[in-house]
Amino acid sequence: MKKSVVIPKNLSQKGKDTLLHAGFNLVELEDLSASSVIKTAPDAAAIILMTEPFENFDKAKMPNLKIIARHGVGYDNVDDDFWGKNGVHVTITPNANASTVAETTLAEILDLSKNLTVTSNEMRKGNFDYKNSHRGFNLAGQTLGIMGYGRIGKQVAKLAHAFGMKILIYDPFVKTTNIGSLVNREDIFRQSDILTLHMAVTEDNKAGIGSREFELMKDTALLINLGRGALVNQDELLEALREKKIAGAALDVFNEEPLPLNSEFYQLENVLLTPHIASNTKNAMENMAVDAANEVIKVLNGESPQWAVNKIYFNQSMIKKHYFQIL
Repeated sequence: MKKSVVIPKNLSQKGKDTLLHAGFNLVELEDLSASSVIKTAPDAAAIILMTEPFENFDKAKMPNLKIIARHGVGYDNVDDDFWGKNGVHVTITPNANASTVAETTLAEILDLSKNLTVTSNEMRKGNFDYKNSHRGFNLAGQTLGIMGYGRIGKQVAKLAHAFGMKILIYDPFVKTTNIGSLVNREDIFRQSDILTLHMAVTEDNKAGIGSREFELMKDTALLINLGRGALVNQDELLEALREKKIAGAALDVFNEEPLPLNSEFYQLENVLLTPHIASNTKNAMENMAVDAANEVIKVLNGESPQWAVNKIYFNQSMIKKHYFQIL
């Protein structure tokens, strides 16, 4: 009997073909909430999960489940520790989208530095003079602060360095760098003209950027967040943007997605909003789908996954929390 794998209905065809070629039965769902998966495919051995929150539940409801494969890098929408204790691997696809996210980060920085989107919108309204009172600035010579110096952060640094930017890096797990300079947490807020976030969410950094950090930043500084909405206290960010404590922001991720249409962020001119598109290219989607599928194949064939973010514990006395903190 074929093992079943639950997948998002919009998974790239290359990912579907990879699983079909390996001999698995595919259960395609639009709703990948835990309740929907349990109801539709309680016998499934694997789940490929995108960004939907996936609630914990009694493992007995899906006794065959062996792996939850995240289609992406962040995994704050699934409790890796809980599933490790229940004998379920949680994996990510770290090599599939780093270059795409880095490119999108630079695209949003370029947009803000030249006021591209807002000026285009004003032009459509017939306001051709808007550009005269809203001039942009050169990136060359500006200081870019990068928080989180993993795969994405390093690629952002390379791209920004090519624009002639000064690079500052804060990452407590990194001791040396070939590009830019390592600084402490306070200095990266004080010195950056543009600050971009590329950390995973942990209990230690959740909503860790707020009023105190915005007070440290220059009033001309920009915040770029293509990591996770939970890294920033969103109410305090709204206040900082509204009161012009910082000059602006580009936000691709939010605590609630899609961002509700009644959100105050939509009312602010000094924020660029995008709907979680950092890795939204055909190439990245195919790469993430295939990499997630290959992790499923490994585990269901009795092998160890390549990119697990948790440890599997069957003896409760052995349980120890395990984190991969940097994207």
